[in-house]
Amino acid sequence: MKVVIDAFGADMPEEIVKGAITAVNLIDEVEIILTGDKDKIQKVFDEIGYTGDKIEVVHAPDVISCDESPTMAIRRKKDSSLVAALDILKNREDVIGMISAGSTGAVLAGGLFVIGRMEGVKRPALAPFLPTVNNGKTLLIDCGANVDCKPEYLRQFAIMGSIYSKAMLGIKKPRVGLISNGVEDHKGNEQIHQTFELLKNEKEINFVGNMEAREMFSGDYDVLVCDGFTGNVAMKAAEGTLNTFTSVLKSEVKSAGLGAKIGALLMKKVFKKLKKRLNYTEVGGSPFLGIDKILVKSHGSSKAKTIYSCVLQVIDIHKSKYIEKMREGIKNSNLAGE
Repeated sequence: MKVVIDAFGADMPEEIVKGAITAVNLIDEVEIILTGDKDKIQKVFDEIGYTGDKIEVVHAPDVISCDESPTMAIRRKKDSSLVAALDILKNREDVIGMISAGSTGAVLAGGLFVIGRMEGVKRPALAPFLPTVNNGKTLLIDCGANVDCKPEYLRQFAIMGSIYSKAMLGIKKPRVGLISNGVEDHKGNEQIHQTFELLKNEKEINFVGNMEAREMFSGDYDVLVCDGFTGNVAMKAAEGTLNTFTSVLKSEVKSAGLGAKIGALLMKKVFKKLKKRLNYTEVGGSPFLGIDKILVKSHGSSKAKTIYSCVLQVIDIHKSKYIEKMREGIKNSNLAGE
């Protein structure tokens, strides 16, 4: 199985290359195609001492930055690492999926214009799995691809998210919640009111009603539906809260007495395990659901371990036969006929 990786879309390209090396060293069944500046990639190979034959390098010297217009950049920068990776994903049958840590807008635009949407899908959506307090996972859709959404888009997100959760987690009837400012049926703005009615009457999903963002990690929901603006704010707020809690905890332990420090030392393994459970690098990236190929968006500041996790994620998605199941699910839900 081959996975193509945009090596120069991230803040630290050398980490992307190191992640690719880690992947081919630890996963027997995978080979990697890296797109980017060949000389710079080779420099990292030399520094690491990699001399294997499981990584193919495709020279693509241009880079699409976050400051550029995504649509114009995709059309004009044909020699960019991102466009080169998308072309490989589209045209090579031996490539099962793609990873990019580049501009979210550019990756989405490339997915739409180069790869294309599945029939019936109006808006692809970013859908990461989040950890829950009961050691499970919940899917957040959308987390940043679509800032402004019509109620019909949110209905499609609910259907796509349910299909994906079934494929990846084996859940027969994923519990779908609509993120709002209260659990009561009448809560929310006009968008939420209209979406609530659509989801309540949608036979293809198990809609359990409105939910509040503070319940995101409760484990009481399998799919969390919202527009990209709400989802992105919710994710970053949660990440910021966790970082703040960790910093405050460390500060308090350092300023406390000997007893607290001994207690912290005894709890070191517990804290380490907790950090691992809540660390996004352990999960990988966010797939664009609704694109006609497996396309995973990783964090812009991704480290090597994150890229390795993304490769594992692409393999898991491929083995789940998600693409085939999504096409069939869209067909059954009558989205393709709308």
